[in-house]
Amino acid sequence: MSRTLAALLGGAAGAVVLVGFLIILLWFCLSPNRSISRTSDTGSSDPSLQGRNIGIELSLTGTGALPSDSRDARCFMLDELTLATKNFSDINLIGEGKFGEVYKGLLQNGMIVAIKKRAGVPSHDFIIEVRYLSSIRHRNLVNLLGYCQENGQQMLIYEYIPNGSISTHLYGAGHVSSKKLEFKNRLSIALGAAKGLAHLHSMSPPLVHKDFKTANVLVDENFIAKVADAGIRNLLGKVDVGGPSRQTLDEDIFLAPEVKEFGRFSDRSDIYSFGVFLLELVSGREALDIQSSESDRSLIDWAQNYQDSSNIFGIIDHRLGSSFTAESMKEFIQLMTRCVDPSSQRRPLMNYLVSEVERILEKEVSLTTVMGEGTPTVTLGSQLFRPSR
Repeated sequence: MSRTLAALLGGAAGAVVLVGFLIILLWFCLSPNRSISRTSDTGSSDPSLQGRNIGIELSLTGTGALPSDSRDARCFMLDELTLATKNFSDINLIGEGKFGEVYKGLLQNGMIVAIKKRAGVPSHDFIIEVRYLSSIRHRNLVNLLGYCQENGQQMLIYEYIPNGSISTHLYGAGHVSSKKLEFKNRLSIALGAAKGLAHLHSMSPPLVHKDFKTANVLVDENFIAKVADAGIRNLLGKVDVGGPSRQTLDEDIFLAPEVKEFGRFSDRSDIYSFGVFLLELVSGREALDIQSSESDRSLIDWAQNYQDSSNIFGIIDHRLGSSFTAESMKEFIQLMTRCVDPSSQRRPLMNYLVSEVERILEKEVSLTTVMGEGTPTVTLGSQLFRPSR
Protein backbone atom coordinates (compact mmCIF):
# COMPACT_ATOMS: atom_id res chain seq x y z
CA MET A 1 0.00 0.00 0.00
CA SER A 2 2.72 2.45 0.93
CA ARG A 3 4.59 1.57 -2.23
CA THR A 4 1.52 2.26 -4.33
CA LEU A 5 0.98 5.64 -2.64
CA ALA A 6 4.60 6.56 -3.18
CA ALA A 7 4.36 5.66 -6.85
CA LEU A 8 1.26 7.81 -7.26
CA LEU A 9 2.87 10.78 -5.52
CA GLY A 10 6.01 10.41 -7.60
CA GLY A 11 4.01 10.29 -10.82
CA ALA A 12 2.05 13.41 -9.85
CA ALA A 13 5.24 15.28 -9.03
CA GLY A 14 6.74 14.31 -12.36
CA ALA A 15 3.64 15.53 -14.16
CA VAL A 16 3.82 18.88 -12.38
CA VAL A 17 7.48 19.25 -13.35
CA LEU A 18 6.69 18.35 -16.96
CA VAL A 19 3.81 20.84 -17.15
CA GLY A 20 6.00 23.53 -15.64
CA PHE A 21 8.74 22.82 -18.15
CA LEU A 22 6.26 23.02 -21.03
CA ILE A 23 4.91 26.35 -19.75
CA ILE A 24 8.43 27.80 -19.53
CA LEU A 25 9.28 26.51 -23.01
CA LEU A 26 6.08 27.98 -24.46
CA TRP A 27 6.75 31.35 -22.85
CA PHE A 28 10.28 31.39 -24.20
CA CYS A 29 9.13 30.66 -27.75
CA LEU A 30 6.41 33.31 -27.74
CA SER A 31 8.36 36.06 -26.01
CA PRO A 32 8.88 39.02 -28.48
CA ASN A 33 12.11 40.12 -26.84
CA ARG A 34 13.95 36.80 -26.75
CA SER A 35 16.34 37.67 -29.64
CA ILE A 36 18.74 40.47 -28.79
CA SER A 37 20.38 40.29 -32.23
CA ARG A 38 17.22 41.16 -34.18
CA THR A 39 17.52 44.35 -36.24
CA SER A 40 15.38 47.15 -34.85
CA ASP A 41 13.14 49.60 -36.72
CA THR A 42 16.15 51.87 -37.01
CA GLY A 43 18.07 49.40 -39.13
CA SER A 44 20.61 48.96 -36.33
CA SER A 45 21.36 45.76 -34.39
CA ASP A 46 23.14 47.69 -31.66
CA PRO A 47 21.12 47.06 -28.45
CA SER A 48 22.05 50.45 -27.03
CA LEU A 49 20.70 52.23 -30.10
CA GLN A 50 17.55 50.14 -30.02
CA GLY A 51 16.87 51.15 -26.45
CA ARG A 52 17.32 54.84 -27.24
CA ASN A 53 14.97 54.69 -30.24
CA ILE A 54 12.30 52.81 -28.31
CA GLY A 55 12.35 55.50 -25.65
CA ILE A 56 11.86 58.25 -28.20
CA GLU A 57 9.04 56.50 -30.03
CA LEU A 58 7.26 55.49 -26.83
CA SER A 59 7.02 59.15 -25.90
CA LEU A 60 5.33 59.85 -29.24
CA THR A 61 2.90 56.95 -29.52
CA GLY A 62 2.33 55.80 -25.97
CA THR A 63 2.87 52.20 -27.03
CA GLY A 64 5.96 52.21 -29.20
CA ALA A 65 3.95 50.55 -31.99
CA LEU A 66 4.66 51.82 -35.50
CA PRO A 67 3.20 50.90 -38.90
CA SER A 68 4.66 47.75 -40.45
CA ASP A 69 4.76 49.36 -43.92
CA SER A 70 7.21 52.01 -42.69
CA ARG A 71 10.06 49.66 -41.85
CA ASP A 72 12.42 51.18 -44.45
CA ALA A 73 12.89 54.45 -42.54
CA ARG A 74 15.68 54.70 -40.04
CA CYS A 75 15.58 56.82 -36.91
CA PHE A 76 18.96 58.57 -36.78
CA MET A 77 20.46 59.79 -33.52
CA LEU A 78 21.22 63.48 -33.14
CA ASP A 79 24.74 62.67 -31.90
CA GLU A 80 25.41 60.73 -35.09
CA LEU A 81 24.23 63.57 -37.33
CA THR A 82 26.09 66.19 -35.31
CA LEU A 83 29.30 64.23 -35.78
CA ALA A 84 28.58 63.71 -39.50
CA THR A 85 28.22 67.46 -40.12
CA LYS A 86 30.90 68.66 -37.70
CA ASN A 87 28.25 70.15 -35.45
CA PHE A 88 26.28 71.45 -38.44
CA SER A 89 29.08 73.79 -39.40
CA ASP A 90 28.61 76.41 -42.10
CA ILE A 91 31.22 74.68 -44.23
CA ASN A 92 28.80 71.74 -44.62
CA LEU A 93 25.78 73.94 -45.36
CA ILE A 94 24.90 73.28 -49.02
CA GLY A 95 21.51 74.93 -49.42
CA GLU A 96 18.10 75.81 -48.04
CA GLY A 97 14.65 74.68 -49.11
CA LYS A 98 11.05 74.59 -47.96
CA PHE A 99 11.86 72.21 -45.11
CA GLY A 100 14.89 74.09 -43.88
CA GLU A 101 18.67 74.22 -44.10
CA VAL A 102 20.45 71.42 -45.97
CA TYR A 103 23.77 70.03 -44.77
CA LYS A 104 26.17 67.53 -46.27
CA GLY A 105 27.17 64.83 -43.81
CA LEU A 106 29.56 61.89 -43.65
CA LEU A 107 28.26 59.00 -41.55
CA GLN A 108 30.59 56.70 -39.62
CA ASN A 109 29.96 53.89 -42.12
CA GLY A 110 31.37 56.11 -44.90
CA MET A 111 28.04 57.01 -46.49
CA ILE A 112 27.52 60.63 -47.58
CA VAL A 113 24.06 62.01 -46.89
CA ALA A 114 22.09 65.24 -47.25
CA ILE A 115 20.45 66.34 -44.00
CA LYS A 116 17.53 68.78 -44.00
CA LYS A 117 17.10 70.44 -40.64
CA ARG A 118 14.54 72.73 -39.05
CA ALA A 119 13.06 73.56 -35.65
CA GLY A 120 10.07 71.41 -34.75
CA VAL A 121 8.42 69.63 -31.85
CA PRO A 122 8.22 65.79 -31.91
CA SER A 123 5.27 64.58 -33.94
CA HIS A 124 3.99 61.08 -34.65
CA ASP A 125 2.42 62.37 -37.90
CA PHE A 126 5.92 63.39 -38.98
CA ILE A 127 7.20 59.84 -38.45
CA ILE A 128 4.26 58.28 -40.27
CA GLU A 129 4.68 60.53 -43.31
CA VAL A 130 8.46 60.17 -43.44
CA ARG A 131 8.25 56.42 -43.24
CA TYR A 132 5.71 56.33 -46.05
CA LEU A 133 7.89 58.53 -48.27
CA SER A 134 11.02 56.53 -47.46
CA SER A 135 9.35 53.35 -48.70
CA ILE A 136 9.15 54.79 -52.25
CA ARG A 137 12.08 53.66 -54.37
CA HIS A 138 12.89 54.40 -58.01
CA ARG A 139 16.03 54.98 -60.07
CA ASN A 140 14.91 58.54 -60.86
CA LEU A 141 13.92 59.55 -57.32
CA VAL A 142 16.18 60.74 -54.49
CA ASN A 143 15.82 58.21 -51.67
CA LEU A 144 14.67 59.40 -48.26
CA LEU A 145 16.64 57.31 -45.77
CA GLY A 146 15.18 58.35 -42.43
CA TYR A 147 14.54 61.04 -39.87
CA CYS A 148 15.55 62.47 -36.51
CA GLN A 149 13.49 64.23 -33.84
CA GLU A 150 15.53 65.39 -30.88
CA ASN A 151 16.18 68.58 -28.92
CA GLY A 152 13.44 70.57 -30.64
CA GLN A 153 14.73 69.67 -34.11
CA GLN A 154 13.20 67.75 -37.00
CA MET A 155 15.49 66.36 -39.67
CA LEU A 156 15.17 64.43 -42.92
CA ILE A 157 18.10 62.34 -44.11
CA TYR A 158 18.46 61.72 -47.85
CA GLU A 159 21.01 60.03 -50.06
CA TYR A 160 23.50 62.60 -51.29
CA ILE A 161 23.46 63.36 -55.04
CA PRO A 162 26.92 64.70 -55.96
CA ASN A 163 26.31 66.83 -59.06
CA GLY A 164 23.67 69.13 -57.61
CA SER A 165 20.54 70.52 -59.21
CA ILE A 166 19.77 71.24 -62.84
CA SER A 167 19.11 74.87 -61.94
CA THR A 168 22.73 75.21 -60.87
CA HIS A 169 23.96 73.74 -64.14
CA LEU A 170 21.68 75.91 -66.26
CA TYR A 171 22.02 79.30 -64.63
CA GLY A 172 23.69 78.84 -61.27
CA ALA A 173 27.14 79.79 -60.04
CA GLY A 174 28.99 76.77 -61.43
CA HIS A 175 27.98 75.91 -64.99
CA VAL A 176 29.04 72.51 -66.30
CA SER A 177 30.92 72.04 -69.56
CA SER A 178 29.15 72.70 -72.83
CA LYS A 179 29.24 68.96 -73.54
CA LYS A 180 26.97 68.28 -70.59
CA LEU A 181 24.58 70.96 -71.84
CA GLU A 182 24.06 69.52 -75.31
CA PHE A 183 20.45 69.04 -76.38
CA LYS A 184 20.75 65.25 -76.13
CA ASN A 185 21.87 65.58 -72.51
CA ARG A 186 18.94 67.85 -71.72
CA LEU A 187 16.53 65.41 -73.36
CA SER A 188 18.01 62.61 -71.25
CA ILE A 189 17.56 64.68 -68.09
CA ALA A 190 13.97 65.46 -69.07
CA LEU A 191 13.31 61.75 -69.62
CA GLY A 192 14.71 60.79 -66.21
CA ALA A 193 12.64 63.45 -64.46
CA ALA A 194 9.53 62.34 -66.37
CA LYS A 195 10.07 58.73 -65.29
CA GLY A 196 10.43 59.80 -61.66
CA LEU A 197 7.16 61.75 -61.75
CA ALA A 198 5.42 58.96 -63.66
CA HIS A 199 6.36 56.53 -60.89
CA LEU A 200 4.82 58.80 -58.26
CA HIS A 201 1.64 59.18 -60.32
CA SER A 202 1.41 55.40 -60.84
CA MET A 203 1.16 54.69 -57.11
CA SER A 204 -2.15 53.78 -55.50
CA PRO A 205 -3.30 56.31 -54.55
CA PRO A 206 -1.17 58.56 -56.82
CA LEU A 207 1.39 60.72 -55.05
CA VAL A 208 1.34 64.28 -56.37
CA HIS A 209 4.76 65.90 -56.01
CA LYS A 210 3.36 69.44 -55.50
CA ASP A 211 6.80 71.07 -55.55
CA PHE A 212 8.39 69.91 -58.81
CA LYS A 213 10.85 72.44 -60.21
CA THR A 214 14.31 72.69 -61.73
CA ALA A 215 15.94 73.10 -58.31
CA ASN A 216 14.39 69.77 -57.26
CA VAL A 217 15.82 67.78 -60.15
CA LEU A 218 19.32 66.58 -59.23
CA VAL A 219 21.92 64.73 -61.29
CA ASP A 220 24.30 62.06 -60.04
CA GLU A 221 27.87 61.36 -61.13
CA ASN A 222 26.56 59.82 -64.38
CA PHE A 223 24.23 62.76 -65.00
CA ILE A 224 21.16 60.60 -64.34
CA ALA A 225 18.27 62.81 -63.26
CA LYS A 226 16.69 62.19 -59.86
CA VAL A 227 13.59 63.99 -58.60
CA ALA A 228 13.96 65.31 -55.05
CA ASP A 229 11.53 66.40 -52.33
CA ALA A 230 8.59 64.25 -53.44
CA GLY A 231 5.82 64.67 -50.86
CA ILE A 232 7.57 67.40 -48.87
CA ARG A 233 4.63 69.75 -49.24
CA ASN A 234 2.33 66.97 -47.99
CA LEU A 235 4.57 66.40 -44.99
CA LEU A 236 4.73 70.07 -44.09
CA GLY A 237 0.97 70.39 -44.49
CA LYS A 238 0.40 67.61 -41.97
CA VAL A 239 3.03 68.74 -39.48
CA ASP A 240 2.40 72.49 -39.78
CA VAL A 241 -1.22 73.24 -39.00
CA GLY A 242 -1.29 76.35 -41.16
CA GLY A 243 0.11 74.66 -44.27
CA PRO A 244 1.56 76.64 -47.19
CA SER A 245 0.38 80.24 -47.31
CA ARG A 246 -1.47 81.74 -50.26
CA GLN A 247 1.42 84.15 -50.74
CA THR A 248 3.84 81.23 -51.07
CA LEU A 249 1.64 79.65 -53.73
CA ASP A 250 1.26 82.89 -55.67
CA GLU A 251 5.01 83.45 -55.80
CA ASP A 252 5.86 80.02 -57.22
CA ILE A 253 6.13 80.28 -61.02
CA PHE A 254 6.16 76.48 -61.32
CA LEU A 255 2.65 76.09 -59.90
CA ALA A 256 -0.33 75.65 -62.23
CA PRO A 257 -3.03 78.36 -62.48
CA GLU A 258 -5.60 76.19 -60.66
CA VAL A 259 -3.19 75.78 -57.74
CA LYS A 260 -2.55 79.51 -57.43
CA GLU A 261 -6.24 80.35 -57.71
CA PHE A 262 -7.90 77.51 -55.81
CA GLY A 263 -5.04 75.63 -54.10
CA ARG A 264 -6.04 72.55 -56.13
CA PHE A 265 -3.13 70.13 -56.63
CA SER A 266 -3.35 67.10 -58.93
CA ASP A 267 -1.23 65.02 -61.27
CA ARG A 268 -2.09 67.59 -63.96
CA SER A 269 -0.64 70.39 -61.83
CA ASP A 270 2.60 68.37 -61.64
CA ILE A 271 2.53 68.22 -65.45
CA TYR A 272 2.27 72.01 -65.65
CA SER A 273 5.34 72.22 -63.39
CA PHE A 274 7.09 69.71 -65.64
CA GLY A 275 6.34 71.97 -68.62
CA VAL A 276 8.00 74.92 -66.88
CA PHE A 277 10.96 72.64 -66.19
CA LEU A 278 11.19 71.77 -69.91
CA LEU A 279 11.03 75.47 -70.74
CA GLU A 280 14.01 76.18 -68.52
CA LEU A 281 15.89 73.24 -70.05
CA VAL A 282 15.49 74.58 -73.58
CA SER A 283 16.07 78.24 -72.72
CA GLY A 284 18.78 77.89 -70.08
CA ARG A 285 17.04 80.67 -68.12
CA GLU A 286 14.78 80.95 -65.13
CA ALA A 287 11.10 81.02 -66.00
CA LEU A 288 10.70 84.41 -64.33
CA ASP A 289 13.08 85.98 -66.82
CA ILE A 290 11.65 88.51 -69.22
CA GLN A 291 11.55 87.32 -72.82
CA SER A 292 13.06 90.54 -74.20
CA SER A 293 13.75 94.10 -73.14
CA GLU A 294 10.79 95.29 -75.22
CA SER A 295 8.30 92.83 -73.74
CA ASP A 296 6.78 92.37 -70.31
CA ARG A 297 5.82 88.78 -71.03
CA SER A 298 7.44 85.96 -69.06
CA LEU A 299 8.75 82.80 -70.65
CA ILE A 300 5.51 81.09 -69.63
CA ASP A 301 3.47 83.68 -71.52
CA TRP A 302 5.67 83.14 -74.54
CA ALA A 303 5.26 79.36 -74.37
CA GLN A 304 1.49 79.53 -74.01
CA ASN A 305 1.26 81.79 -77.08
CA TYR A 306 3.71 79.78 -79.15
CA GLN A 307 2.26 78.92 -82.59
CA ASP A 308 5.12 78.04 -84.91
CA SER A 309 8.89 77.90 -85.11
CA SER A 310 9.38 81.34 -86.66
CA ASN A 311 9.96 83.11 -83.38
CA ILE A 312 11.86 80.58 -81.28
CA PHE A 313 15.37 81.83 -81.93
CA GLY A 314 15.28 84.12 -78.91
CA ILE A 315 14.08 81.40 -76.55
CA ILE A 316 16.68 78.70 -77.25
CA ASP A 317 19.78 78.64 -75.04
CA HIS A 318 22.64 80.15 -77.05
CA ARG A 319 24.98 77.56 -75.53
CA LEU A 320 23.26 74.90 -77.62
CA GLY A 321 24.75 76.53 -80.72
CA SER A 322 23.63 74.64 -83.81
CA SER A 323 24.22 71.14 -82.45
CA PHE A 324 20.55 70.17 -82.33
CA THR A 325 18.20 69.09 -85.09
CA ALA A 326 15.32 71.23 -86.21
CA GLU A 327 12.82 68.40 -86.11
CA SER A 328 13.57 67.29 -82.55
CA MET A 329 13.66 70.86 -81.24
CA LYS A 330 10.25 71.64 -82.76
CA GLU A 331 8.68 68.52 -81.26
CA PHE A 332 10.23 69.20 -77.87
CA ILE A 333 8.91 72.78 -77.75
CA GLN A 334 5.46 71.67 -78.93
CA LEU A 335 5.37 69.07 -76.15
CA MET A 336 6.44 71.67 -73.61
CA THR A 337 3.68 74.09 -74.65
CA ARG A 338 1.06 71.36 -74.20
CA CYS A 339 2.26 70.84 -70.62
CA VAL A 340 1.75 74.50 -69.68
CA ASP A 341 -1.72 74.73 -71.19
CA PRO A 342 -3.90 76.88 -68.86
CA SER A 343 -6.56 74.14 -68.99
CA SER A 344 -5.55 71.18 -66.81
CA GLN A 345 -7.68 68.78 -68.87
CA ARG A 346 -5.76 69.57 -72.06
CA ARG A 347 -2.40 68.70 -70.52
CA PRO A 348 -1.04 65.24 -71.41
CA LEU A 349 -0.57 62.54 -68.77
CA MET A 350 2.85 61.68 -67.41
CA ASN A 351 3.14 58.25 -69.03
CA TYR A 352 2.49 59.86 -72.41
CA LEU A 353 5.21 62.43 -71.73
CA VAL A 354 7.68 59.67 -70.89
CA SER A 355 7.05 57.93 -74.19
CA GLU A 356 7.19 61.17 -76.18
CA VAL A 357 10.42 62.46 -74.62
CA GLU A 358 11.95 59.02 -75.10
CA ARG A 359 10.90 59.02 -78.76
CA ILE A 360 12.32 62.52 -79.35
CA LEU A 361 15.59 61.53 -77.65
CA GLU A 362 15.93 58.40 -79.77
CA LYS A 363 15.26 60.43 -82.91
CA GLU A 364 17.80 63.08 -81.93
CA VAL A 365 20.44 60.44 -81.23
CA SER A 366 19.79 58.68 -84.53
CA LEU A 367 19.86 61.91 -86.57
CA THR A 368 23.09 63.14 -85.00
CA THR A 369 24.95 59.82 -85.15
CA VAL A 370 27.75 59.54 -87.67
CA MET A 371 26.68 57.31 -90.55
CA GLY A 372 28.65 55.66 -93.33
CA GLU A 373 32.09 57.09 -93.93
CA GLY A 374 32.12 59.72 -91.25
CA THR A 375 29.29 61.82 -92.69
CA PRO A 376 26.82 62.95 -89.99
CA THR A 377 23.16 62.91 -90.93
CA VAL A 378 22.26 66.01 -88.97
CA THR A 379 20.01 68.99 -89.67
CA LEU A 380 21.62 71.85 -87.80
CA GLY A 381 19.57 74.10 -85.60
CA SER A 382 20.56 77.08 -87.70
CA GLN A 383 18.43 75.69 -90.52
CA LEU A 384 15.44 76.08 -88.25
CA PHE A 385 15.39 79.78 -88.97
CA ARG A 386 15.76 79.69 -92.74
CA PRO A 387 12.68 80.88 -94.62
CA SER A 388 10.66 78.04 -96.11
CA ARG A 389 10.32 77.85 -99.90
